[in-house]
Amino acid sequence: MKIALIGASGFVGGAILKEALARGHSVTAIVRDAAKIAAAPGVTIVAADVSDTERLAGLLADNDVAISAFNGGWGDPDIYAKHLKGSKDIVAAAKAAGVRLIVVGGAGSLHAPDGSQLVDSPHFPEAYRDGACAARDALAAIQKESRLEWTFVSPAVLMAPGERTGKFRLGTEQPVTDDKGESRISVQDLAVALVDEAEAPKHTGKRFTLGY
Repeated sequence: MKIALIGASGFVGGAILKEALARGHSVTAIVRDAAKIAAAPGVTIVAADVSDTERLAGLLADNDVAISAFNGGWGDPDIYAKHLKGSKDIVAAAKAAGVRLIVVGGAGSLHAPDGSQLVDSPHFPEAYRDGACAARDALAAIQKESRLEWTFVSPAVLMAPGERTGKFRLGTEQPVTDDKGESRISVQDLAVALVDEAEAPKHTGKRFTLGY
């Protein structure tokens, strides 16, 4: 496949890039700083700003799918506005390009058993709240799109570097938890799920999550 990957130099984006290349796909890696990605067979590295929607649409066109691992910048006091605007710009570019879009969001928009969203809990880490609220609002916006093939992926609550097992369970609106009640996934297995969805769409027009 030909995959356009936005945010390919980040924590999640880097794992997706590695997984996609390992499966033999060609990747256009779209990043703010091209120096952050090493040249490799199968990768075309492009420096671009997602706010330039016309240029971004041109980069996304002629790909089989676009995957967005865009992040407004953890630690940035203006992350809410930057993440939400960037997310909407990416959607606009994907619509203009006529390409299917898979968006990596956050776990904060997942629902607790009482129906509330995790980001609204007083126990949600303050350092991540603004970014999580932006990702939630980006999900609400994309759910209103009728002229775009989209999928939104919320990772498990706890995500960290780990093993690529390829063994996990999928869910929809509530976190997938293990027998200890924990919602966990390695970033490597998140990448597996994302590239699986790219290869064989099963959640078009839907959000899904995953965990062990």
